[in-house]
Formats: sequence, C-alpha cells, structure tokens
Amino acid sequence: MNKLIVILPILYCTSLAAQPDGNDKMSWFADARLGIFIHWGIYAVDGVDESWAFYNKKMSHAAYMKQLNGFTANHYNPEAWAELIKESGARYSVITTKHHDGVALYDSKAGPLNVVKSTPAKRDLLNPFYDALRKRNIRTGAYFSLIDWTHRDYPAFTKDSTRYAVANDPQRWQRFRNFFQAQIGEISTLYKPDLFWFDGDWEHPAEAWEAKKVREQILNANPNAIINGRLQGYGDYETPEQNFPVEKPASPYWELCMTINNNWGYQPSDQNWKTPYEIITIFADVISYGGNLLLDIGPKEDGTIPPEQVHVLKELGRWNQKHEAAIFGTRAGLPNGHFYGPTTLSKDSATLYLFIPAKTSGPVMIKGLKSKVTTVKVVGTNTVLSHKIVGKISWSPVPGLVYIDVPSSVHDDYVTVLEVKLDGPVSLYRGRGGLH
Repeated sequence: MNKLIVILPILYCTSLAAQPDGNDKMSWFADARLGIFIHWGIYAVDGVDESWAFYNKKMSHAAYMKQLNGFTANHYNPEAWAELIKESGARYSVITTKHHDGVALYDSKAGPLNVVKSTPAKRDLLNPFYDALRKRNIRTGAYFSLIDWTHRDYPAFTKDSTRYAVANDPQRWQRFRNFFQAQIGEISTLYKPDLFWFDGDWEHPAEAWEAKKVREQILNANPNAIINGRLQGYGDYETPEQNFPVEKPASPYWELCMTINNNWGYQPSDQNWKTPYEIITIFADVISYGGNLLLDIGPKEDGTIPPEQVHVLKELGRWNQKHEAAIFGTRAGLPNGHFYGPTTLSKDSATLYLFIPAKTSGPVMIKGLKSKVTTVKVVGTNTVLSHKIVGKISWSPVPGLVYIDVPSSVHDDYVTVLEVKLDGPVSLYRGRGGLH
C-alpha cells in the first residue's frame, strides 16, 4: 500500500549569539575588517627572504647580517605611510618590531641588535609611525618574533644543529626567556600597542615560552590589548596565513594575513602582483565569513613603498569608501547555499549586503529567505532595483526564490554591492523542500 509521507521542514533563524557581541575589548577588532601588515627590515637591502634566507641556506648568516650596513631608512615618511593606510580604509596596522633575524626597529635596551645602534638609520622607526597612525584614529599593532635565530642564547633550530638543546642547558634558555620577555615589556611600555601579533611559537611549547606569563605581562601593562593566535593557545583570535579557509574558522574572531605578491618583505624579483580585483574579491570572501584581512606591504630599505603596492591600496580604498556601509562594522553573512557569492549582515541583522563580481548582469537569486524584502539598492549609488518572488506556494512554509535584476549600468569597476533591506532580523529556511 502506498503511503503519503510528510517531511516537516526545518526552520532556521540566524542568531547574533553566534556572532561577536560587540560588548568586550574585541569589539573594535570585529568591526575593523581591514588591517595593513608591514614587513620592514634589513632583508629589504638585498631583497631576500626575511630571516628565512639564512635559515633555508640561501645565504650565510654572516652575508645576511651584512645588510645592516645598507639599511638607511633615509626616505622614510611615517606620515605618508599612515595617510596611505588611512586611504586604503584600514582600521589598524601591524608592523614588524622584530623578525626572526633578531633586528629590532627600535632602540632596545635588552640587547644591542637594533636599527638605532647597528644600522645607518640610527633612529627609532616605530614611535613616529605609531604617532602618525593614532593621529588618524588607526589602531596600532606590534608584530614580534618569539624566536631569535641570531641571539647567542637561542637554542638549536631545525637547520642549525650546532647550538644547544633546551633540556641540556636550562639556565641558558632562561637567559633567552628573560631577554625576549624584556623586549615585550619595552614594546608594551614605550608604544602601548592595541594588538600584539606574535610569530614563531611553533618551535617550542607553551610552557617553554611561558606563554601564560607573557599574556599576563601584556595585559598587566594594557588590559585592553588583544593578542593573535600564535602564542601557543594564549591568543584571542585565529590567524590563517596566505590561503583562504574553505570552511569558516570556528573562532568568532579571525584574520587572514596575506601578501600583495608572493613575499612578505621587499623583493624586486617578485613581480607576481595580485590585482586590485583579486584583492577585493578575496576581501569580500573574508568579511562574508566574519573575518578581517591583514594585507601586507613590504617597503624598500630606504622607506619608500613600491608603486605597485601603493596602487593596490589606493584602489582598495576607493572601493572601500564607496561600499563602506556593507563592509565595516558588519557581521558574517548568509550560510553557504543561500546566495552564490559573498554576503554580509548589518549588526541588527535587518540589512543584507550582496557582493557581485563586476560585469555580472541579469538576475541574481537568494534562496531560503523567509524575511520580506522591503527595498533593494545599489550601494554607493542609491539606485533602486526591482525584485520578484518566484515559486512561493501559499500553503507551504518554504519561501520562494528572490530574484533581483542587475543592469550593466550599475556595475562597479571591481565588485558591485547590493543593499537588501528586510522587514526585520533575517530569518532563513534551512530545510529540504516541501512534501515528498
């Protein structure tokens, strides 16, 4: 005997509880969406891999350190740097205070290896930059390498077996811990960064780094400081590198750090520049997942920023300015399957933003939207677009499909953004259809 089986639909409403609540010290980070990373150091003199050049045996350590003699910073203009960062739309910037090579960009009293004592630059490069950022209401970040492959008390690393092992000389390791923690204390006291961006934690476990103590040291100096996820479990947010995560990271706070070409520091041989379109589409995907993009630039040794990097930041800034409402202060958009492209939501979840690659014309479609659409506009132009509902059956809880016609006349040069106003907080259908 044939039976009619009714499959009850699964209803789903988005909940702000799963998103950043904006009530803690992470709220500025959740709203920021874009930061500019700066890798600057002696490696820009010869245009080689930052620290990794000697680690990977591309050159000797001695040859690498000779670059100290050529690091001048004689065209360094921190005000111009900060103004470019502001123009890009970024809300924060992170600079390398010290990379794995051990060369600090300030006058560290904990050790002699820094640009003030050891290079022709002969000045603190951090303080004027942080001052310039703060004048423009841009948050400050300090990259700091826990490892120091030049320091005499740092133990053996993977490609150098000539040094000691921690277990064989704990007193020597303690001297190194005292050194790097003293430098963290200097940075906390001198510059009071809003964010600490650690690197290199992979070489030792949390106990060896005294990661808990380091976190407490930072927060005792500045309770509102936030810390990236590279402190062996004692950070505040995840930091995937270079490759975009296919699955949304589990943490409500995360950041993709990425280069404009293939390298972090200045390398004139690397001309594989990402285009503004590529950066903008990557950025749209990041914010659709509720994350931030930390986009890197690598200045030359004299402090000038390569024109290809300036071009990308300016074009990104032009697009950001036009579409600001859909980017900054928004939250992760619709779950996968509802729209073929990136989306974001306003904090009250009542405005949906759709990101559409340039030159996409004709109808675009939203699936499973239970909320009523009140208006559709093109962000940056306020052009009103028509929409229609297709396939809605009066007796079924399954919503119809929302089709929006996008004419070529409203195309952005890179990515067009639509503002979809709803009659209340977004409500979605997540079931498998009607009767079967």
